[in-house]
Amino acid sequence: EKFDIVKKWGINTYKCTKQLLSERFGRGSRTVDLELETQIELLRETKRKYESVLQLARALTSHLYSLVQTQHALGDAFADLSQKSPELQEEFGYNAETQKLLCKNGETLLGAVNFFVSSINTLVNKTMEDTLMTVKQYETARLEYDAYRTDLEELSMGPRDASAVSRLDAAQSQFQSHKDKYEKLRADVAIKLKFLEENKIKVMHKQLLLFHNAISAYFAGNQQQLEQTLKQFNIKLKTPGAEKPSWLEEQ
Repeated sequence: EKFDIVKKWGINTYKCTKQLLSERFGRGSRTVDLELETQIELLRETKRKYESVLQLARALTSHLYSLVQTQHALGDAFADLSQKSPELQEEFGYNAETQKLLCKNGETLLGAVNFFVSSINTLVNKTMEDTLMTVKQYETARLEYDAYRTDLEELSMGPRDASAVSRLDAAQSQFQSHKDKYEKLRADVAIKLKFLEENKIKVMHKQLLLFHNAISAYFAGNQQQLEQTLKQFNIKLKTPGAEKPSWLEEQ
């Protein structure tokens, strides 16, 4: 049984390699679904662009985190000097309060940006990747389909003795099996691409609105609007002293 499995795998690999080489050197015909392949290439290009956005958003998170940490330390330094410098107590005091407020707003913004990063990461590395895995299966099935189609066509043009007819019947059966597999995966890819596009629009509409509102509120110094944005999108920041470290500490 193991020998038969290895033999079958070897024959399949040989036929597919032969088909692939003939396509690359322009000697073999290739089944093409122009509409589907255009959509697949568009998905790959979209994924590359979203990966770039994800990388930049992660860099922004890192920079914001460093800024918040610096503001926190600066606020502590001002507060300490306020206690030890009676002649500048008021000035150091309100600068300490300003840094404390900026730090709080920064942590709130980080919560929003981190949620944005997490959502884009899921879209790119789970949802899109899942669809591309099905695409790879489809592309393999397409190559097998064309390999067995070519094999069948070559046998059909040969002699029709008893032995040839037997091989032709076997080739026809194998071809039909691979054709069914190819057509099923082609349908699966088309459905997944359709649902992926719908999901992408839904996710990005929400995430881009969140990102815009949070960034705008932060740089406008609108603390109330910034906090309202997190409430709108059901983003909760862990409170200090909680059992688990805050997401800021997990970066």
